[in-house]
Amino acid sequence: MKRFLCFLILPVLAAPVSARAQDAATEEKLNQLNGKIEDLIAGQETQRKRISELSKEFDSLREQSSKPSGNYAEKDDLKRLGEAIKEVDRKRLEDYDKIHSDLLKLSKTLSAPVGSNKTQKRTEGTPPEPPGSEKTAATDKGAFEPYVVQSGDTLDAIVQAYKAKNIKITVAQILKANPGLVPEKMHVGQKITIPAP
Repeated sequence: MKRFLCFLILPVLAAPVSARAQDAATEEKLNQLNGKIEDLIAGQETQRKRISELSKEFDSLREQSSKPSGNYAEKDDLKRLGEAIKEVDRKRLEDYDKIHSDLLKLSKTLSAPVGSNKTQKRTEGTPPEPPGSEKTAATDKGAFEPYVVQSGDTLDAIVQAYKAKNIKITVAQILKANPGLVPEKMHVGQKITIPAP
């Protein structure tokens, strides 16, 4: 019976030690769980604050987008723009009328009879039309109208200009058609006769 009592007493004595060890482990686990719960609550609170901030920011952006910005045109601006467009259109129509009248004058000039050629002035310094064309008015002895000497003109340059228009003349022919002409003493505005080829 002593043995039996020993067996009974021993577990009773050992129970508080094992219960205490079990309580310490359970308490440690509880502390760990408490710490984790507190971390989760803190994280949740941080998330709530962040969501609240984002919500406020979203609301302010929505409010800003619903308000018109200062970059819009006012009635006065539109009125000034309309007047400027009318002015540009008016000038365009004036230019159109001017171009139209100039084209009419040009068509009248081009359709004028050949006999009225003397009233038209040839551009100075340009060789006249070749012989046989309607615009050329031959003077006596079959010579062209006079050529007006331009700045930098020489007899050779004049001959080359006529050659470019398929009119074959020479310096000797020009000198023969213009007795007393000194090529070195030609001056601007001087008229010389260009002979027919």
